[in-house]
Amino acid sequence: MKTTKQNFTVLPKLMRWGSLGVAALCLSSTAHAQVTTYNVAGLADFTGPYANIMKDVTGCRRGVLDWWSEEVGKSLGVALRIKEFDTRYDVAQVASLWPGIKSELNPVVILGVGGADTNALQQRLPNDKVSLILGTAGYGFAWKSDNWAFNGRATYPHEAAAFYTWMQKKSGSSAPLKVGVISSEVSPAYVDIHKGVEKFAKDNPKILEVVETIYTEAQPTDLTQQVNRLVRKGATVLQVYTNTASVVATRRALQSLGKSNIPIVVSAHNGLQSSGKALGDLSQMEGNYEVYGMAMPSEDATPSRTFFDKLRTQYKVQAEYTSNCIMGMSQAIIAARAVEQVVKVKGAGGVTGEAVRAALLSTPMTTERSFGVLPNIKFSNEAPFPTEGLAVNISTIEKGKYKLVEQNVPVPVLNKW
Repeated sequence: MKTTKQNFTVLPKLMRWGSLGVAALCLSSTAHAQVTTYNVAGLADFTGPYANIMKDVTGCRRGVLDWWSEEVGKSLGVALRIKEFDTRYDVAQVASLWPGIKSELNPVVILGVGGADTNALQQRLPNDKVSLILGTAGYGFAWKSDNWAFNGRATYPHEAAAFYTWMQKKSGSSAPLKVGVISSEVSPAYVDIHKGVEKFAKDNPKILEVVETIYTEAQPTDLTQQVNRLVRKGATVLQVYTNTASVVATRRALQSLGKSNIPIVVSAHNGLQSSGKALGDLSQMEGNYEVYGMAMPSEDATPSRTFFDKLRTQYKVQAEYTSNCIMGMSQAIIAARAVEQVVKVKGAGGVTGEAVRAALLSTPMTTERSFGVLPNIKFSNEAPFPTEGLAVNISTIEKGKYKLVEQNVPVPVLNKW
């Protein structure tokens, strides 16, 4: 949905949400250049399994859109305005809320949370002509052509496979790693992740063996018995790609069993910092790893950190520089740069959901244009995520401090699962 406002400082702020989106501001013959405002739908989880990280995700993606509207969009005559909706990371809730969201906002793009959104909307989006952009890794169940849901990163199994290949080589042994997987059937995304890793292990027995996949409830509190079973089966690393609560329960189980030396590998949405915070102290995650294909929240003076500091100081972002913030930044940058490309080609009045998708597919984004938040990425019509030049970064906690261990670790080729 687009509306027109004027850069006219004496006008009161008349923006309001209506059945068709933002109401147009009054026009004035003495007003400055017109600015066309387009709506962005923000799907969020303020009351579900990711409520504890959502402030950083939504705060940082909103900050990016505010920055873009002021420093890029203004000169193009375009602004982006986001409104958030709590979907509780629930497939049924997303599906139920979406018709109302679309009717209210008529958005040109959607910023989602993860697999629940993809699962609920991927069949609807082609008819609705609006793209869903996610900051998470991709999903095997969405690995097909002609998609309207996009991930700036490869699938979770792709990222995990890169980590396991790196770790097995680092071990100096010819024996495969033995991984125990903590998963859950409450989300299609969780099931997809462990199926992909199991397929990689089957195809690469010299690198990885999955000793067992254990299913738990959405937010477990005690996993001592389950973790003990994995330990007895010889697991040398535990994979927890579900949520922070599962990481906490797994780590506490290892501590109670006297097996803290067995590392846990996590992703961005349940990363070392958020899990350490939930455990009470970052040092509680000593020796564990996180891996994903975007910038990592180190204290180094990186372009992504500099960009975040600008969002915090100049655009009032109330968030911490965490992996969750970086996910929010990544999806908002992808969306904003796509809108930017549309405006350059079609003008300020030409932004539609269909045009945004065309820009995503036709215009690669360099890492410089994402301030190092993402590597060079290029979407194609063959998959909903980049499939070329894939790499991940790996971090750990060492002596109680967050430490970047390895950068640009290549992602191996995976067969579909």
